[in-house]
Amino acid sequence: MNLAIYLRDHLTDPAPLVSRDIFEIGCSILDLSQNNPKLEILNTNRVEEFSNYVESVISDRKVKIAVGGYAENRVIYDKSAVFEGIERRTIHLGVDIWSKAYTPIYAPLEGKIHSFKNNTAIGDYGPTIILEHDLKKRKFYTLYGHLSEDSINGLNVGRKISKGEQFAKIGNYPSNGNWPPHLHFQIINDLEGNSGDYPGVCAASQAEKYLQNCPDPQIMMPFLNKSSIIK
Repeated sequence: MNLAIYLRDHLTDPAPLVSRDIFEIGCSILDLSQNNPKLEILNTNRVEEFSNYVESVISDRKVKIAVGGYAENRVIYDKSAVFEGIERRTIHLGVDIWSKAYTPIYAPLEGKIHSFKNNTAIGDYGPTIILEHDLKKRKFYTLYGHLSEDSINGLNVGRKISKGEQFAKIGNYPSNGNWPPHLHFQIINDLEGNSGDYPGVCAASQAEKYLQNCPDPQIMMPFLNKSSIIK
């Protein structure tokens, strides 16, 4: 069965990824596609300038986080060779939660540490954790990228993580891949042999394959609903 359909039918009451209080205040949408005219003059290769823009989107709306990004065709991936290839990768496969560095991250479901790695290339994930979940005998994975370095210190593969347990923190630049502070959250059906890493962005020609393997993470974020979005 398709993982998105399985999660829709069997997932109940996942824990918030960040403090519920943060979401209750509301959140903003951060559009990083070509539809955002502000990106035409913003130099996203300059991480401090990019961070100031993200902070302004959040503060102007009097919230504490901005979210967005699943299946978004982004124009910001020219900063790194990580996204190069025969066809540049531009389709974002997760949801980003943009917030202050060192914001605690909580497990939405019970699971265990599948793998972790510091993906150190500029533009990459930086410190990354992948959790393995078994939901009524269906195995799948969640990936957490751009974490703080201490999030992966002392970790052990196989360690059990309880639902709602704090197990990581949002990282800061440059150690988080040199991005404005945020969490990249992604659901993965098949890791395809990867460990501590999995593509978070794909080429447009491969979008159908990757979006099927990585369904919309908002299915695990019911606390993020239309009433909480402040545009």
